Amino acid sequence: MIRRTRYLIVGGGMAADAATHGIREVDLDGEIVMIGNERVPPYNRPPLSKMLWYGEPLDRIWRKPEKEGFEVRLGRRITRLDPERREATDDHGDTYAFKTCLLATGGRPRRLPFGDDSIIYLRTLEDYRRLRTLSDVYERFAVIGGGFIGMEIAAALASRGRQVTLVSPQRVLGERLFPRDLAAHVTSTYARAGISLRMNTTATGLTADDDGLVLHLHDAASGLPASLTVDTVVAGIGIHPNVELAREAGLAVDDGILVDRFLRTTHPAVYAAGDAARFCCVALDRQIRVEHEDNANTMGYHAGRAMAGAVAPYDYIPFFSSSLFSLDYRVVGELDSRLQTVEDWIEPYTKGIVYYMDDGRVRGVLLWNVWRLVGDARTLIAEPGPHRPEELRGRLVEPR
Repeated sequence: MIRRTRYLIVGGGMAADAATHGIREVDLDGEIVMIGNERVPPYNRPPLSKMLWYGEPLDRIWRKPEKEGFEVRLGRRITRLDPERREATDDHGDTYAFKTCLLATGGRPRRLPFGDDSIIYLRTLEDYRRLRTLSDVYERFAVIGGGFIGMEIAAALASRGRQVTLVSPQRVLGERLFPRDLAAHVTSTYARAGISLRMNTTATGLTADDDGLVLHLHDAASGLPASLTVDTVVAGIGIHPNVELAREAGLAVDDGILVDRFLRTTHPAVYAAGDAARFCCVALDRQIRVEHEDNANTMGYHAGRAMAGAVAPYDYIPFFSSSLFSLDYRVVGELDSRLQTVEDWIEPYTKGIVYYMDDGRVRGVLLWNVWRLVGDARTLIAEPGPHRPEELRGRLVEPR
């Protein structure tokens, strides 16, 4: 049987949900069908590693998708896409004929070559529930990965009084993101919070004994093996974009599904948005793929409007935010510690702004405990320059 719909959305996450609202702003009546892998309706993903651990009620994560002329099929996966016939087939054997399709397929966690299901990769609500239950029972946790998710989960578990060891190949936390002294400050903040840091260290294996799980390590500084016995292991080492469906359909992919400035793939009836989409950021003058909430919401909404006929270029500069104990920050544009950095502190390492520069242009802005300057930071990044470092100090000032 063929199910016919004007709009087919492949994916059930934030970008997919945002697309339904974009569609409805332009087309009040066109039928929408969403196919989601998970068995729960769309929800906000960032609270899984942030606010839910600090008292926010679980029911706050649920999103409010469009209802009229909208159908969501959960626990299903599209296995075949034929852009020329404008048809897609799911793993239940059902076929969907569409006028336009959005690929909001997201990503899946990068996995270590050991541990199987003994390691929790925090990505879904089911993963959160499993980890939260274990945190109510056990005391000793190892977190593998010193990126955003790893740092957030380590902080969350420590805030619940658990014994946390964070394992990272970096020499300091945020080594690839923050200026050297700021990265050192973040690292010392984690140490003062009671988190045991195994820096410059990689995980090499996982076994079990009568006392728990034994995480095998390699210390790059000493060159010697080591081990750590814990009750639970969590890994946050990034994601792989889900591009297989697009690739098999003949669409162009390259660390993401390639889209033009209007979020169209290499077939005009198929769009892509969210974690899986790779787009040209005009202000940065390069192709990027962004795995954060702001981009998922804005890009999904923009793609939905375009699918319904309101086509416009996606020239947005996404931002993302994180909270690490008392350290709250927002990032606009590109953060790379290899770039020239200009630090403008109101109070060193507590409140201020860091500019990231390359060849006289501002490529990124780090707002450290500064919240109301995202729009101004976007404007600055879009400027062609050239800028001199001394001109940037005092350039962005938080309104009183």
